[in-house]
Amino acid sequence: MKLYSLSVLYKGDPKVHLLKAAYDVSSFSFFQRSSVQEFMTFTSQLIVERSEPGSRASVKEQEYLCHVYVRNDGLAAVVIADNEYPPRVCFTLLDKVLDEFSRQVSKIDWPSGTPTTINYTALDGYLSKYQNPREADAMTKVQAELDETKVILHNTMESLLERGEKLDDLVSKSEVLGTQSKAFYKTARKQNSCCKIM
Repeated sequence: MKLYSLSVLYKGDPKVHLLKAAYDVSSFSFFQRSSVQEFMTFTSQLIVERSEPGSRASVKEQEYLCHVYVRNDGLAAVVIADNEYPPRVCFTLLDKVLDEFSRQVSKIDWPSGTPTTINYTALDGYLSKYQNPREADAMTKVQAELDETKVILHNTMESLLERGEKLDDLVSKSEVLGTQSKAFYKTARKQNSCCKIM
């Protein structure tokens, strides 16, 4: 999972222009980096230009996904990520960046701003922090922890069965399960031949 670009743009009346951007092109060859960066800027501007105000969208281009959010006031943000990166985290990032940018940079500066004239330095930090969606986004972190717990529980049951023990034998030998629970298990086992009770 990787983020390559995070841009803030302004969708003006005649055209879209870049206000600020951050790039991580370290995975590309040294000689390709400037071209890749220019292409990311071009793609971001084109996507914002073709998007309606008040819209969010994801555009797939080869193994990349470009996520865009254009607000009704013309302020827009684009993040370019690989296909594996969770879109929900991208849109959370875009919301956060646009809210913070609009608080720190006066709306008067948006129509005429350029990357050199706009004083907003948080994009590089966000691009770095959000490289790992688990750390950057609380919901993703919780989901990852739940997934790990499922794997651990699943591996524990498999390890019991790998030692030659059968679940039926364990249920019948159990002193913890009451007669009614054992009867329920046997009934469920008959109804569901693959028996995935856990």
